[in-house]
Amino acid sequence: MGIPVAVGVLVVVLVWLAGPGMLGIRAKSPGAPVDAQITKAVDCSVPGAAESVSFQLGGKPRQGTLDSCGHGKDEHLQVLVPDDAPADGTVSVTMPDATAGAQDLRAPIALALLVFACFCGGMYAYLVIRGPGKLALLS
Repeated sequence: MGIPVAVGVLVVVLVWLAGPGMLGIRAKSPGAPVDAQITKAVDCSVPGAAESVSFQLGGKPRQGTLDSCGHGKDEHLQVLVPDDAPADGTVSVTMPDATAGAQDLRAPIALALLVFACFCGGMYAYLVIRGPGKLALLS
């Protein structure tokens, strides 16, 4: 009984020390939010749709591509321009995270689910070690 408990506690502690990256939670992508305008709208039926946007970066008008579809021409929206954007040419921009603030809740919930999974695995190991016929529900 002690080995499954120790393994479960060890797994939880190692994941806790590894941080949110171990749970598949990424930090927000670095970039500056800027206001943009759709210059070329793309229908969502087109595979690999990418819309063209125009925005101001450093006081200069810039063009960019947005991996998105369904917006209207001349529609205004906010995009994230990467910190390492080239000084000239087309910039690949992304949409800001639509669920701002949810980043804070994902790690504790994922860790709680991991603790629950370790508990279930430990109980299964306990029942297997204990053998058949000891519990009326399982026989």
